[in-house]
Amino acid sequence: MSRRLPPLNALRAFEAAARHLSFAKAAAELHVTPAAISHQIKALEAHLGLPLFRRLNRAVLLTDAGQRCLSGVREGFDRLAEAMERVRAEGASGPLTVTVSPSFAGKWLVPRLDRFRQAHPDIDVRIDASSECADFTRDDVDIGIRFGTGRYPGLRVDHLMDDRVVPACSPRLVDGPHPLRTPDDLRWHTLLHVDHATRDETWPDWRMWLLAAGVRDVDSNRGPKFSQASMAIQTAIEGHGVVLAEQILLADDLAAGRLVKPFDLSLSPGFAHYVVCLETAADRPKIAAFRDWLFAEVER
Repeated sequence: MSRRLPPLNALRAFEAAARHLSFAKAAAELHVTPAAISHQIKALEAHLGLPLFRRLNRAVLLTDAGQRCLSGVREGFDRLAEAMERVRAEGASGPLTVTVSPSFAGKWLVPRLDRFRQAHPDIDVRIDASSECADFTRDDVDIGIRFGTGRYPGLRVDHLMDDRVVPACSPRLVDGPHPLRTPDDLRWHTLLHVDHATRDETWPDWRMWLLAAGVRDVDSNRGPKFSQASMAIQTAIEGHGVVLAEQILLADDLAAGRLVKPFDLSLSPGFAHYVVCLETAADRPKIAAFRDWLFAEVER
């Protein structure tokens, strides 16, 4: 329903002046000039079509209309403050929704989440795993982890960690029928590709890695392609090929011995992992707690 309301600034000026019975004191409280208070009140009186103050030589008094207006304005401000406090409380106490890519969620974030739960048992975490970049002004998300350039207009952006792209495979392939001793030995093995639609031609792929390794006669295009790195990594764990993926996503499997790096050569994708959220929400306790925990996990 359309409401013909006066400007909020005029109502604030009126409420302060009526409470103090002084334009000067109202101006000091609102950090404006007495002339600005007078202008706002005149605009409000013009909107209503009747005076709200009796202006004396060195004082102001409320008219009957001013008394009635003050009562309504105070009630309105109280209800507005209560509504804002309810929204603030819901934002502070509700679940924390984290947007993150499926592969990063499955291979890095989720295996560590129990430590966050132990440190913050009062915060329930909801993982929104999607390859699409969430719209923080439209979608129901609180904080996100993005892998990219770090240029995300309108958001607070904190650098979390850099990454490298490296080859990895099951230990069985290193000492199998065709041992992986040099990059040329890849001719005997299946190449596993991570084929993200959102990545451009600058992203390191098998063609780039083989060129950097000095290998010219291995077909860099052969082998299956996966839309998610986690699927390609699992295929490598099962011994069905050699994957080229971000080292962060491989970290736990390398540490556990499920995968090994047959070669030391790695490439930089020019991207990094960033923690992002709305500037206006960055200091909410649950968001700040999760951001601090992420940095602590990287330090581990």
